[in-house]
Order: sequence, then structure tokens, then C-alpha cells
Amino acid sequence: MATHNLIEVVLTGAIVDVSTADQIYIPVPTGFAGDVVEIRAAIDAALSTADAMLTPKIGGTAMTNGAVTVAQSGSAAGSTFVSYPTGARTVAPGDAIEIETDGGSTGTAKCNITLVIRR
Repeated sequence: MATHNLIEVVLTGAIVDVSTADQIYIPVPTGFAGDVVEIRAAIDAALSTADAMLTPKIGGTAMTNGAVTVAQSGSAAGSTFVSYPTGARTVAPGDAIEIETDGGSTGTAKCNITLVIRR
């Protein structure tokens, strides 16, 4: 078995349409445990009407201060948004991190998600 000295791992996923209420699950790699320290989102089109809220969860429990507001005002392709979870953010190998969108906005926009996990 190989020894890994990684301090951080970056995981990615995508929500097909952030303006439609839905969720995705991003798996944590085997052999890696730690805390989610940063969540970034980027959209590929402008949103209309209202913000979309992304809620990250582990085992059904929302991360403290982990929600990402995908702001409608001023949004455009390439707009990025970030949160820095402070609690309920510890993952174990084989966990799945759920990212849920409330679909509060209108306008079809893909939302790419990046999670940084630190040991």
C-alpha cells in the first residue's frame, strides 16, 4: 500500500442547472479524511429573478457557514462565489458530500463546484 502525504485534496462536481431545485453527491476518495475548508462555485450564464442558494451537507447535516449564495445581481458567465465552512465539515473516506440547490433563481445556468478538503 502506498503512503500519501497529501495535505489537501480538491474535489469537483457540477449542477446541470442551478435554477432547478436538485442535488448532486461528490464522493470523498478512499484513504482521505479531513475538513472541507473552502467551497467555490462558478456559473456559465447569468441568473435572473433571485439568488440560488447552495447548501453543502455531509450525512444529511448542513455544514456550518458552508452555504454559498449564487447571486443573481451582476451575475454573468464566469461569476464565482465562495464559502468557508466552520463546522459540521469533517469527511471520512467513502463519504459523499451533498450539494443542494434551492432553485431560487431563473435562467438556465450550469454551476461548477470545487471543494477543498484539508487534513
